[in-house]
Amino acid sequence: MPAATDPFALLTIAEMGRADSLAMAAGVPGHRLMEAAGWAVAREARRLRGPCRVAVLCGPGNNGGDGFVAARLLAEAGYVVRLALLGRVEALKGDAAIMAGRWRGPVEPLGPAVLARADLVIDALFGAGLSRPLTGAALDIIPVMARPGVPVVAVDVPSGIDGDSGAVLGAAAQATTTVTFFRKKPGHLLLPGRAACGRVVVADIGIPGAVLEAIAPSVHENAPGLWDKVRPRPLRDGHKYARGHALVVGGPMAGAGRLAARAARRVGAGLVSAAVPPDVESVFRAGDPGLIVRPLSMYEALLEDKRYNAVLVGPGMGVDEAARRRTEQALAAGKAVVVDADALTAFAGEEERLFARLSDRALLTPHEGEFRRLFGEIPGSRLDRARAAAKRSGAVVLLKGTDTVIAHPDGRAVINSDAPADLATAGTGDVLAGLALGLLAQGMKTLMAAAAAVWLHSAAARACGPGLIAEDLAEALPPLLAGLRAGAR
Repeated sequence: MPAATDPFALLTIAEMGRADSLAMAAGVPGHRLMEAAGWAVAREARRLRGPCRVAVLCGPGNNGGDGFVAARLLAEAGYVVRLALLGRVEALKGDAAIMAGRWRGPVEPLGPAVLARADLVIDALFGAGLSRPLTGAALDIIPVMARPGVPVVAVDVPSGIDGDSGAVLGAAAQATTTVTFFRKKPGHLLLPGRAACGRVVVADIGIPGAVLEAIAPSVHENAPGLWDKVRPRPLRDGHKYARGHALVVGGPMAGAGRLAARAARRVGAGLVSAAVPPDVESVFRAGDPGLIVRPLSMYEALLEDKRYNAVLVGPGMGVDEAARRRTEQALAAGKAVVVDADALTAFAGEEERLFARLSDRALLTPHEGEFRRLFGEIPGSRLDRARAAAKRSGAVVLLKGTDTVIAHPDGRAVINSDAPADLATAGTGDVLAGLALGLLAQGMKTLMAAAAAVWLHSAAARACGPGLIAEDLAEALPPLLAGLRAGAR
């Protein structure tokens, strides 16, 4: 989609600063941006509570300037406002100083007293650009904000959250609602920041959408609008062979391969075959009748067959030399390949052997343990780590978790933010691998296939709800896919 209309773009702190600068260079005054930001904060405060006692906590920078605007607007709307500032009014600069000058009420020093009897708190101490742990009065007031029944509206991010990584810097406020501006930041989606934000509202404050063209953001929030237009649909005159033929490499743990194969079929692959060892062949054949079961002895011949265009290696396959060899054969066959589970662990300590054979047609799907076994300890946020792993390996990396990150070797990344805790049960990772396999078989590019698979996986889990087991996920797909199809009309 055109960058100017890209609602899923996530901006780093540096990119958001550039967006502000570009907006001002285009003729939008900084004080107008701040006035609009404060108005958006006041609006969300009013949605939470009617006229009541409000404590507004302002920091020494532009976040504090937003707080001064919100305080003024709420006071004009009949709220009883107490405003506290970290620092001195005389030390404020630029637009923040202008907004402080428009506030006609008293300014108290930051401290617990301002929160006494407050029915609502506005946290405008520090924004997403905070780069060091909170100290002093700012640190001391964080636990005092956590009062039962008193909602907190955070400006940009809850104070103490790093906007790029979602990390807690010393301590962090817990917001009911977070109001951010123009676009979300990675820290709104990455844990633990996501948990601290509450409901995130993105406010339009007058920054022209065209500034995204110059910024060219490379990180996005996962949503159907990001990938659904490139997700293949069955054609009226199509046939099963046009929808791809996926191959699952089975192993001694037959359940994993069966879960993956069923998911690949449900998500739309025209045909799915499983190449399996003799001792589990009967188990695979006794399952879904629509699954084509082949003896593992045919594996090399199947890889040479051009009709098979996507391969999944790993689920239940084992971690021996045979597993490594089959993975290498799949990667050498010129097909899209999902490398999952055992196929990742099998290369622990021999990761360069795997990396030498990877390209961006390969998708690695590690959970945290598999990631560390393959890549070691990489510093930084989950986003940083996934991107570094993708660059090092040359493959697309899907780092699984509650805040799953999918990263391409060229630096593009997608963050998923809505996976329910119910997915923490055996076999759900096999289903995710199968979803990615089925989408790759239909011709989706690796990054978008992975993003679509993760979103569908999460949405299916939400549809199932408590009591979810892995077998439920594929069965929840048809109404989800029907909903996507109806929404695209």
